[in-house]
Amino acid sequence: MQAARNLVGIVVLAAAAVAMHADSFTQQSSTEQRFALQQQNSNRPPWAQKNKSADAAGNPTAKAEDADPAQDRGKIKVNVNLVNVLVSVLDEHNRPAPDLPLEAFQVFDEDNPQIIAVFEKETEQPLDLALMIDASLSAQLSMPAQRDAATHFIQQVLRKGDRLAVYSVDENVTQLAAFSDNVGHLQEVVRRIPAGAGTSIYDAVLLGARALSRQGTDRRRVIILVTDGGETTSRADFDSARREAVRTNTLLYTVVIRTMKSESGRNTAGEHALETITDTTGGAVFYPDSSAELDSIFDRINKELRTQYRLGYYPNPRGPADTYRRIEVTVAPPAAVPAQASPGSPDTMQAGSTKTDASKVQPVYSVRHRKSYYTGTP
Repeated sequence: MQAARNLVGIVVLAAAAVAMHADSFTQQSSTEQRFALQQQNSNRPPWAQKNKSADAAGNPTAKAEDADPAQDRGKIKVNVNLVNVLVSVLDEHNRPAPDLPLEAFQVFDEDNPQIIAVFEKETEQPLDLALMIDASLSAQLSMPAQRDAATHFIQQVLRKGDRLAVYSVDENVTQLAAFSDNVGHLQEVVRRIPAGAGTSIYDAVLLGARALSRQGTDRRRVIILVTDGGETTSRADFDSARREAVRTNTLLYTVVIRTMKSESGRNTAGEHALETITDTTGGAVFYPDSSAELDSIFDRINKELRTQYRLGYYPNPRGPADTYRRIEVTVAPPAAVPAQASPGSPDTMQAGSTKTDASKVQPVYSVRHRKSYYTGTP
């Protein structure tokens, strides 16, 4: 009997020890969680911030829709067959150049000329747009003009089948309105964008590209980022942001609001990084001299999106899986068009004049398109 009582006592003591250990572990885990949250506080000094390199660098999370754990939906798991390239062709006055024939275009894949299998003068592919507004403290001075221009742009750009989402960009990237064509609702959301603190430009590009990739195929993916260019709080880095934009075939248009004209007072490194990412995707960077120019800039973006050429080709030779391939598109001007001679000039008075070279106009075009594509995983 005494032995039985001793055995019961041992069991009770062991259970108590296990309970104390579990309680201690719970308290420790809770403490670690609080400490991690404290480290992520953007108001802490730099030396007290969480080490980004030890964290999931280049893999930030966004609020609202972008915090979807099923990230596999945004991954490309098949090799690319048809490669689509959206091409913007502008004349010497930066106006869209419409109605160019197929013969005017040449496509090169890693310097190898390609046969164009798909050609659309004005692509009918619907648009998915992520409109991202810098809400940081440094951008608040121009925020009223940004809101007015953005609400006007929403009404201009959305057509049947198009969808647009609104994001605020500060120390976080927050989706304020899901992808939809509800113009009134989207405009109201833009008018109510709250003020934030830092600016997470790389996070905005990376998370915006991922969100667009989940909207479906056979659609154009466009990010329009309005920012002062001052990168301060991103968890992603430059390479991660650019790679994700290329992988998802996302077109980036950037409007940089410079509150200071002098380079010594601006984050020019952030501006140069944005220029590089934007150029890689085939988009454009705009530097308005004042907020009053925002309306005309949004109008230019809208016109360009409606006059893009769509080229498609099957790569020959095909590149290996899981690689990035370089694309180049050139546009040869059509045959020179005779210039209008002024009345009474020698060209109008003399039939068969030999001054043909001087009486012809040779158009000059600039071409923008994405510079590379991802072949996909095996």
